[in-house]
Amino acid sequence: MAAEPLDSYIDAVALALALPVEEAWRPAVRANLEVSLRLARLVDEFPLPDETEPATIYSA
Repeated sequence: MAAEPLDSYIDAVALALALPVEEAWRPAVRANLEVSLRLARLVDEFPLPDETEPATIYSA
């Protein structure tokens, strides 16, 4: 059984996608998920007024 929630998530996603995850890759996969979740929290916590509309045109 995995010790951490992210380890359980990695196991579940790897199983669902039939994607082998080598043990040597786990620290890098976990680090990537930790950064992604930290960035997602920043976006999720950013307050937006109710009348905010999505942009009609996206450009980079």
